[in-house]
Amino acid sequence: MATVLHISSSVRSTGSTSRQLAAEFLSQRKASHPGDIIIERDLATVPVPHLTEQMMGAFFTPVEQHSPEQAETVQLSDALVAELLGADIIVLGVPMYNFSISSTLKAWIDHVIRVGVTFSYSADAGPVGKVAGKKVYLFIARGGVYSEGPAQSMDFQEAYLRAALGFIGLTDVTAIRAEGLAMGESAVEAALSGSRRLIEQFAAA
Repeated sequence: MATVLHISSSVRSTGSTSRQLAAEFLSQRKASHPGDIIIERDLATVPVPHLTEQMMGAFFTPVEQHSPEQAETVQLSDALVAELLGADIIVLGVPMYNFSISSTLKAWIDHVIRVGVTFSYSADAGPVGKVAGKKVYLFIARGGVYSEGPAQSMDFQEAYLRAALGFIGLTDVTAIRAEGLAMGESAVEAALSGSRRLIEQFAAA
């Protein structure tokens, strides 16, 4: 039995490829692992607020020195971190917007990458991630092809996520990419069929 944290970041409630593929993975995994507990976090329907000066001040203040206002300010961030730490598997539905991720997903990342909480600094090794032993699946949807070819240098989506997640210790990351979704019907069919083959493989693992 595993706890699965499913994070949706597409602004589209319908017609979203990243949502569709993540849902198919979860459905197949649930069939193979009926004891799994799935925690849903939809960043489109319940957006995470972007950072404020007050939040940053609270993040960099030791917990024992928090004022009542600071303690209240970090409640949501603490809850998001607890969800992350409590999960065995993280499933991220990630559309590409202007070569990167949605601003709501970036806000979520800003809430869970916290010094002293999900990473620490070592005098010898520098930053050390504190979130380890978890599996991450990225369900990536893109209109173009960015995993190879001339547009590869414009991928600030998967490359950023791997860097940010790896920074806090999440290094076991598998990306299922549906690319070329704006390049015609045959490209869409090829992208979806390729993604579904991988879903079938990984959902049973």
